[in-house]
Amino acid sequence: MSKDLDLINVQFAKRSRINASMEKIGFREKGRYFENPDTEYFVEFPNGPLSVGEEPVKEISEIELATGILRVISPTDCVKDRLCAYYFWGDKQGLAQAVLVAQNQTIDMGEIGRWSKAEGKVGEFEVFKNKLG
Repeated sequence: MSKDLDLINVQFAKRSRINASMEKIGFREKGRYFENPDTEYFVEFPNGPLSVGEEPVKEISEIELATGILRVISPTDCVKDRLCAYYFWGDKQGLAQAVLVAQNQTIDMGEIGRWSKAEGKVGEFEVFKNKLG
């Protein structure tokens, strides 16, 4: 588990505004991340658009909570995101996370295969498929 939360800055808010908001809830800026001594998680605000590899994320789901709307990527795009860590940096933990998501969620293997081919990672995709059994 990476222990970080990526909150995509799709509105291109100024860093000073993000910093002020994060300070209100106990987070302090440290480099490109925000840390809070009361949690092991840290937060990053990458600029949009959200992408996996060279392609934009195709689907964003909205979950309505008492505190507001949480927007999350689909399980298929989550697998692609975790495979990016494996494909481009050899991160075995990213591969293991992709397998776990694929085993526990409904994903579109055809789409992941198409995307992997477009990223030039057909061999690595075969490793992923073999891990799934």
